[in-house]
Amino acid sequence: MYSQEIDSALEQVHSHIDQGRIVVGMSGGVDSAVSAALLKAKGYDVVGLFMKNWEEESGDACPAEADARDVAQVAKVIGIPFYTVNFTKEYWEEVFEHFLQELKEGLTPNPDVLCNREVKFKKLLDKALGIGGAALATGHYASNRSTPEGFLLERALDSTKDQTYFLYTATQASLSKTIFPLSHLNKLEVRKIARALSLPVADKKDSTGICFIGERKFKDFLKPYLGNTPGDMRTPEGRFLGKHCGLPYYTIGQRKGLGIGGDGEAWFVAGKDVASNQLIIVQGAQHPSLFADELTAKEAHWIRGEPPALPVRCTAKIRYRQPDQHCVVRQGEADTLIVSFDTPQRAITPQQAVVFYDGQSCLGGAFIKARGPSYLEMGKKLFSFDE
Repeated sequence: MYSQEIDSALEQVHSHIDQGRIVVGMSGGVDSAVSAALLKAKGYDVVGLFMKNWEEESGDACPAEADARDVAQVAKVIGIPFYTVNFTKEYWEEVFEHFLQELKEGLTPNPDVLCNREVKFKKLLDKALGIGGAALATGHYASNRSTPEGFLLERALDSTKDQTYFLYTATQASLSKTIFPLSHLNKLEVRKIARALSLPVADKKDSTGICFIGERKFKDFLKPYLGNTPGDMRTPEGRFLGKHCGLPYYTIGQRKGLGIGGDGEAWFVAGKDVASNQLIIVQGAQHPSLFADELTAKEAHWIRGEPPALPVRCTAKIRYRQPDQHCVVRQGEADTLIVSFDTPQRAITPQQAVVFYDGQSCLGGAFIKARGPSYLEMGKKLFSFDE
């Protein structure tokens, strides 16, 4: 029937949905293609749904068109119907406009978190259920496990691909109607299965970066929306070192693109002063201005629907792929959280996500509002640091 590898993968596909139609959110990549193929082989009535989120101007490169063609080819090989749904208006209003506004405010927003919260696991899920689906399946590397107390969002087997960091806004309602067929597979196995099934995207390159920017340079894409607002680059002590082209184009901890040469260590972005339009830069990757051991977070979301008893000791990530950092989370003022880390954290970045874990289980997360005092501000010396 199938290869031993595929048979093994089929045995491990777990789902709380026993029967019915499964709608697979298909992106044109190998992960969603294999998800659809495994569910089809498992005996489900599978339908593919390609989500279009972005309209390109005439003449621009449009990866969405190529992705749509790949979905059509995969659907033909698997033997499933597929449809396209256009969410460009919703994506613009719910994700992109917020993205632009937060950049203007000197923040570094994470559109993937907003897209999952507002589009994929809201609009797309509603569409999947509306066309008769019992559940929506995606190619995310994550696991949702049903327990007597509710659903858990857990890390995938492949820790290098685990995407729970971007999924922390999942609700109990959305998890109850979602399947993650790749939870037990690593990326190499996924590609082997795709080749064994002759899927045309088996060796397609993984997409990276922000989806609507694609392979283009961040600044080049955003310039028509944000323009240039030059200002001074200065050290924390006020020393002038050059001009920047606009605060939205830089992020905390950034090294490349500052255009500062000379002797000594490289220069890094340590902060943004929006009021004076100044970019604060420091020399050296271990400069104490880049480190703090506390942050304040806002808009907390908990997978269980309510927070654990606070304060709680757990681990956290302040960026994707960061190793778990031990911390204590406690209640702050005005519905904020205070996160205190055991070790100093480098480049804590406002409006990025801080996501909390208890072992394999994702507890939830929040948006970073501000970092605590830097080691420079506290007069502390940084003796060693391991990210």
